[in-house]
Amino acid sequence: MTAEALGERLFGAMIGALELCTVEVGRELGLYAALRDGPLTPAELAKTAGIDERYAREWLEQQAAAGFLTPDLALAPGAAEVLIDEGGTAYAGAAGQFVVGVALLTPAVIEAFRTGAGVPYSEYAHVRHGIAGFNRPMFEHLLTTAWLPAVPDIESRLRDTGPGARVLDLGCGMGYSSVALARAYPSITVRGADLDEHSITAARSIAAAAGVADRVSFTVADAASVTGNYDLITIFEALHDMGDPVGVLRNAHSLLSPGGSVLIADERVADEFTAPAGEVERLQYAFSVLHCLPATRAENPVLANGTILRAPTLMGWAREAGFPAPVVLDIENDFWRFYQLRRGYE
Repeated sequence: MTAEALGERLFGAMIGALELCTVEVGRELGLYAALRDGPLTPAELAKTAGIDERYAREWLEQQAAAGFLTPDLALAPGAAEVLIDEGGTAYAGAAGQFVVGVALLTPAVIEAFRTGAGVPYSEYAHVRHGIAGFNRPMFEHLLTTAWLPAVPDIESRLRDTGPGARVLDLGCGMGYSSVALARAYPSITVRGADLDEHSITAARSIAAAAGVADRVSFTVADAASVTGNYDLITIFEALHDMGDPVGVLRNAHSLLSPGGSVLIADERVADEFTAPAGEVERLQYAFSVLHCLPATRAENPVLANGTILRAPTLMGWAREAGFPAPVVLDIENDFWRFYQLRRGYE
């Protein structure tokens, strides 16, 4: 890459980063939602959203200049689906939360580079919500309609009405995966576990709002020390963040009932380091530097893997934990690769 090309790339990245911050301004203040029914003048937006009129005018003009609004200050075609409709298949409003979240903690990450310490996950509030916002559409629209039906032995156990399957959702975050499972399979019970108290508090509210709190419970717990007996254990985009991944998988092995499975989804990255990398791997590496590695280092980990969890690494962990034949599943997804682990050659 030439100096000129690199300079142009950084300039474009700066525009994108700043525009994502303005997206977060609009999302947090409800400005996009205020525009859902049609264009508003700065005075009208200020009154509707409860903000200052001068700021309203600057934001409206900037959004139109960026193409998120039309010249007459209405939402551009598709903007409502992308920026407002959380849970919809096109929603991407979480992108602004990610950028703001990692930017706010970058000074702490710089200090962590000097000391070797970490930055606790609990401090990444915007990122926590960004992760939930990004993953929620996949859980609500793909988990039970595409991913699980692709694994017939798991799907049939979840469909079995008596007795209902027991599911453990490790690293459940704000609980959208747990809730989606319970809504799709009425006979199952789900227990979600996560180290982050803020996420668990939110998960309980989300389950209650969805009407499944009678079958879905949440616990603040270390995944390596959860107890019980389960027919299915899921770990969605969380294993790479766990400070003792082999310990977690070893514990999962001990918790499985006969014929049970562990279903893992984690980052879809190349099997070996390659540079320059594709866009998805570039995104994951940047996130690793700014969030996943610092957050894991804050846990006094056995191992701090970072975001880049390559398939051979995960398969090696699984075998070390007692799963003799881990399988990479044939499930298509731009961001995640899927694995099934069973206790033996069952």
